[in-house]
Amino acid sequence: MTTDTPTGAALQEELLRRARSRDARPAPAPEAVHHGPAPLSHAQRRMWLMDRLGQGGASYSVPFATRLRGPLDLDALAAALTSLVRRHEILRTRYGQQGGEPYQEVLPAPEAMALRVVETAADGAGVLLAEEAHRPFDLAAGPVPRALVLRHGPQDHTVLLTFHHIALDGASLETVAGELAELYAAAAGGTAAEQPSPPQYADFARREQAAADRLEQGLRHWESRLAGVSPLRLPRPMHPPADGGTRSAGTHTAPLDPRVPAALRELGRQHRATLFTVALAAGFAALHRFTGQDDLVIGVAGSHRQGAEMRGLVGLCVNTLPVRVNTGGDPSFTVLVERVREALLDAQQSREVPFDLILERLGAAARGTDGTALIRVSADVLGAPTTLRLPGTVSEYVEVGAGEAKFDLSFALVDTEAPAGLVQYGRAALDEEAAAALGTHYGALLTAVADDPGLRLSRLPGAVPVPREETDAHPAEALLCAHPGVAEAAVLTPAGGPLLAYAVLRGIGGPTPAELRSRLRAELAPELVPAAVMLLDALPRTADGAPDPARLPGMPAAPAPEGAHAEAVTEGFTALLGRQPRPDDDFFLLGGHSLVAVQLAERLRRALKLPLTGLDIMQARTPRAVTALLDARAEERAAAPTVTAARPRRSREGTVLVTGGTGGVGAFVLRELAARGRPVLALARPESAHLVAGDGVEVIEGDLTDVAGLRKAVESADAVIHAACTFTRPEVDVTAMAAMVGAWSRGPFVFVSSVDAYGHPAGEWVAEESAPGQPLSPYGQAKLDCEALLLRAAGSQGRGGASAVRSPLVWGPHQRLRDQLRWGATGLLYQAAREGRPLVLPRPGTGGHAWYGAAWVHAAALARSVVSCLDAPVHGVANAVSGHVTWRELAATLTELLGSDSEIREADEVHPDLDHRWHYHADRLAPSLRRQPGEDRRSVLAAMTGPAER
Repeated sequence: MTTDTPTGAALQEELLRRARSRDARPAPAPEAVHHGPAPLSHAQRRMWLMDRLGQGGASYSVPFATRLRGPLDLDALAAALTSLVRRHEILRTRYGQQGGEPYQEVLPAPEAMALRVVETAADGAGVLLAEEAHRPFDLAAGPVPRALVLRHGPQDHTVLLTFHHIALDGASLETVAGELAELYAAAAGGTAAEQPSPPQYADFARREQAAADRLEQGLRHWESRLAGVSPLRLPRPMHPPADGGTRSAGTHTAPLDPRVPAALRELGRQHRATLFTVALAAGFAALHRFTGQDDLVIGVAGSHRQGAEMRGLVGLCVNTLPVRVNTGGDPSFTVLVERVREALLDAQQSREVPFDLILERLGAAARGTDGTALIRVSADVLGAPTTLRLPGTVSEYVEVGAGEAKFDLSFALVDTEAPAGLVQYGRAALDEEAAAALGTHYGALLTAVADDPGLRLSRLPGAVPVPREETDAHPAEALLCAHPGVAEAAVLTPAGGPLLAYAVLRGIGGPTPAELRSRLRAELAPELVPAAVMLLDALPRTADGAPDPARLPGMPAAPAPEGAHAEAVTEGFTALLGRQPRPDDDFFLLGGHSLVAVQLAERLRRALKLPLTGLDIMQARTPRAVTALLDARAEERAAAPTVTAARPRRSREGTVLVTGGTGGVGAFVLRELAARGRPVLALARPESAHLVAGDGVEVIEGDLTDVAGLRKAVESADAVIHAACTFTRPEVDVTAMAAMVGAWSRGPFVFVSSVDAYGHPAGEWVAEESAPGQPLSPYGQAKLDCEALLLRAAGSQGRGGASAVRSPLVWGPHQRLRDQLRWGATGLLYQAAREGRPLVLPRPGTGGHAWYGAAWVHAAALARSVVSCLDAPVHGVANAVSGHVTWRELAATLTELLGSDSEIREADEVHPDLDHRWHYHADRLAPSLRRQPGEDRRSVLAAMTGPAER
């Protein structure tokens, strides 16, 4: 029998990122013999795919924050960070794609790394740190680390370095912290740090690719080991969170007596197992008690860091190892520890096989009916966190939670001076009440097995959640009605036909049929999933209120789809999956996976010039459904005015370039320009060009990430209105502005900015062009940086006047603006009113502030103001404000318009989304802002909610 020898235990700890030595210095690296683009490692490929599918978000940011008390030399810190990025190429690498395959390319070493320094009190640091951690990276531009320094006092700072996980793992963070300390000491002392040249990650990726043909034996092992396994089913929430489209996380922590980790460590010693093995066994026990299932799989982190040549390597060298354990037979916990030990060591024997290759080999067998991948649950042991220890300072670790979950459920034993059992879960994947009970039970279970490891699993704390209360409605109907975007639903079975579902959405921009059906597949047994979900404007009913089958559209067996879209879809499936599909063949059952979904979407998007993403493919799944999706988007395009392709040079005198025309503000700007007869050049992606086309509008292809296209567009116009914004990628916004200003050579330039550029001013009333007050959000800082680029260049080298128009909340009848009302800064109030929950507002006087509310502007008034700046530039900053509204006034209006009976309460606490207390003067653009009929607050909100929302 295989046992945990001391060597095996040490290996295990290394694989799980626990054997870290602060004293180990990087070993000399072999000379790199390759240059130019390199392949991605398998671990990087997974990160890249998550980013392309839109599933990365803040889950894969690595925030590293330390509070430093004592004298801090910021110049030395900047120099140290610059040297670190020069040493490790992976920290200045960009990720591109060619021929459907991703690659990595090292960028030139920077001359200097910038530190963003913000003055703020220590008690306000948490919000700024969280905002910075949530800022996404642009992998195509390069995930250079970001540095933020919060100055709380002359000798009190918090330093936050944010990396992307594609460039760094836990072991790398130890290397980064150690080297930064050495480089800082050298820079502060005016000497050069003596550090050996480190190994480079691109060489590791090349070696991994070269060894790919030696993985077949390991793949056969995993195929046998995981035969018959299926993804775990967890109790989903009946009422999904409003932000269910994200991977927002919930956490439950149960403090443990300090003796518990020591007892668990002793238990492991007696059974030749590490503390991690015992903690993993506790995770299996808790999962068994929670689900009632015996055949379970938990993912753990393995490492490729083997051998002296890997020391000092910064990069992503982790791999997910599926550990499969059968908990059947009601064993004692000690027997379960032995089963887990055997399974873990078995997994380590084939640790070199990348997890994504395992999934590809298993194919559809590793996925649920909704495409859920094999690993939904993870487990770990968390030791003392890494801190930045700079000479002359006292360091303190600062927790910065990204607030997003990588797995649907994670167990962790916190092995520090304050031990705890921790359960993290995806709020859209696991029922909140069940998760809270699991968190309590997990902590109790750890204590119970520490006290009596001989307990059988049936006697351990924990229980399967009570099934949801039964109703007369079909389960699919109940789930549809529980979705926050669905107002009504019905499920019927036509005579001789398949099960059909019908849904009425609460408003524009709600879930698609594919999204709703994907949710049903994730929750229900296959036989309970309707063949289709059809959206209706209203659900026809009989006199007694029941759905009227006679007036519901049926779903007879449909012939195979025909036409150019169907042919392109079939050809794409065939080319990428290796066999011709039938109309209703499932993408995953045909062998599809994430990368193929991305490749298929890009192939169809290029061929058909229609918008399509990898997520669309993974949600539609069949050729018939993908074809129907493309048909619908083609119909939308056909209903729009004909697009006129723009010539490389300007063809009409006075042409105005407009960016952001597909957004809410840009759409109103286009209308205003059309009303004034101004010729327009609209920047848009090919698949969205039909949304901005119209009389007098030429379309030029591009977006904010296409720097060359931006320059070309600016050079082709006589004036510029820049209304586009990424909202979540400030670095892209600033880069785009720099490119546009560089190409600007004539005429006026108007930039639609935001009052967020004022930050947190000291007074209640804010004059136009006032200096910003700290703290500034990343979004507000980017607006300020863009304004500075523009205003510095204005009037030089033939350029005209520049205007930065700062807007507050923008309201108007447009889908994008409706979505912002529902889910943006006011989403907290809107969602509570729609769901009938109490609206809790800050009481006037809370925090010493007499007024809480927001400024707003009607989109049409904003558009008039922006266009007026073409003829009369303000040569600086101007505010565009229609009015101000207290949160109580807004709450009362929303509850009335939505027909809600929500109670409006006041409290002595201020929710971060409602912590706004400023009024903005708007004198410079007052003539254009003069209110027109229908532009009062109640009228515009009524137009944005509309009957469908009630």
